[in-house]
Amino acid sequence: MHNAAIAHLGVDYAYLPFLVQPDSLKQAIDGFAAIGLQGFSITIPHKQAIIPLLAGIDPIAKTIGAVNTVWRTETGWHGTNTDVAGFLHPLKALKRDWSQTTVVLLGNGGAARAVVVGCVQLGCAAIHVIGRDAQKLEAFARSWVGLPIAKVHVHTWQQLPALLPQAGLLVNTTPIGMSSHEARSPLSPQETDCLAPNVVAYDLIYTPSPTVFLQQATARGAIAIDGLEMLLHQGAAALEIWLQQPAPVDVMRRSLQQQLGIA
Repeated sequence: MHNAAIAHLGVDYAYLPFLVQPDSLKQAIDGFAAIGLQGFSITIPHKQAIIPLLAGIDPIAKTIGAVNTVWRTETGWHGTNTDVAGFLHPLKALKRDWSQTTVVLLGNGGAARAVVVGCVQLGCAAIHVIGRDAQKLEAFARSWVGLPIAKVHVHTWQQLPALLPQAGLLVNTTPIGMSSHEARSPLSPQETDCLAPNVVAYDLIYTPSPTVFLQQATARGAIAIDGLEMLLHQGAAALEIWLQQPAPVDVMRRSLQQQLGIA
């Protein structure tokens, strides 16, 4: 999608993949500076490890504790996290008042952190995070202490049926429903029956489309959002940082859909 946008804009850049091993991260960053890269994306397993190597990160990246977009400045490399902007874009398009909304968030991994920050920015009333490992959940809860984040509550999966009827926004951040798990859903049929009919069901997975989770939710009358728009708009936000001009979002969307085989 980035190269489609670059070609459309007629600018002299290219977006290329580099495989960097964890023990070579500093050397790679130094090399990027030496050859004059304008900026780069960064993903697992480097999204936290890169932070000490940067001259600065913005407040969103600091709150999430992870960086996915880096750009060159006069003082060195700076980082941000565009996942929040990507996550929020389709929700803002609904033009709802989110101040009374209870969020139920499935999963407590890295993607869940960006969702929490996004839901705080929306002004949601409460955020309930569901996970299967009690120790990891407690660590997730403790990780927000001292940060400008409130309203986060953690629960084990056994408590999910009691929380689902309250959910105005239900977000799946787990990998259940993609690739080898595409025939599965994070919700059982009994749990799906607990959904309120007007819930917004948001799956961060973008292929297959729709996932079993979104099919279940739609059958209950939910508004369904898949992960394609998040993927698209986090990328567009990064491109705008690097090029300092608006990204051609429609061009990028068509490229993504073509690449993923989505109509």
